[in-house]
Amino acid sequence: MLSVHKQFSHNTLTMEIRFESSRKEVSQMNTETLRENFLIENIFESGKINWVYSHYDRVIIGGAIPVSTPLVLETFDSLKAEYFLERREIGIINIGGDGKITADDTELSISKLGCIYVGKGTRNVTFTSNDAQNPAVFYLLSAPAHQTYPTRLFTKEDATPATIGSMETSNHRTIYKYIHLDGIQSCQLVMGLTVLKTGSVWNTMPSHVHDRRMEAYCYFDVPENQRVLHLMGEPAETRHLWVADRQAIISPPWSIHSGCGTSNYSFIWGMAGENKDYTDMDAVAISNLK
Repeated sequence: MLSVHKQFSHNTLTMEIRFESSRKEVSQMNTETLRENFLIENIFESGKINWVYSHYDRVIIGGAIPVSTPLVLETFDSLKAEYFLERREIGIINIGGDGKITADDTELSISKLGCIYVGKGTRNVTFTSNDAQNPAVFYLLSAPAHQTYPTRLFTKEDATPATIGSMETSNHRTIYKYIHLDGIQSCQLVMGLTVLKTGSVWNTMPSHVHDRRMEAYCYFDVPENQRVLHLMGEPAETRHLWVADRQAIISPPWSIHSGCGTSNYSFIWGMAGENKDYTDMDAVAISNLK
């Protein structure tokens, strides 16, 4: 039942391919198999770009940490593309030190929690850190694209932060929406992040599913020796994964995606599928979770 297919590697690039798993398969998975299919443990590595190609909506999830030299967005033979963004778009969020993104003739500076979108048809993309001792840490999410949209930068202030939830329910949090219907335009990517306030631990609760698109989470700013308990699976048959700092989760369209931390933390959420409507979700009442 393991969906990992194969892995390709260069000196500064790796790509792992994972196939999708059905509800029935997931219901029979033990902890090890569940983690092998849905948890990305080593997405960030200094001086490298690591990718996981998921067959859920053909989304590619990646991490890049340029140190002393820039990293280049290269293609892979398995993509059957002359260059990475020949038929794709990409969203980039920085969770580390200050850095720069060069997209063809456009150079953009990006600080922590900033987001850059690069559209289909961009041939040359490089990632650079301003300070090798405090490098930028770029989380990458790419999806197939049918139309070209311009390269754009949003700072966290541009994202019109919205604070919701409450301390009473342990989910007081600020949401930053970057790539969505009313923000940075894309073909199908939706992307943003959530920062939990001190004393709050729950995310995306009450939970939901959205059959019209898959989702990926990347947890970050999880304190050392703390973890997030990520909930997934069908509402009536939930499963869990313990997730550490700077690890990512692949969430199928039929699965819930919630989490509870042993401390407050932050996470990037990203979706691809049938639409860009941030509010398109099918709510699941807490009382119906099992």
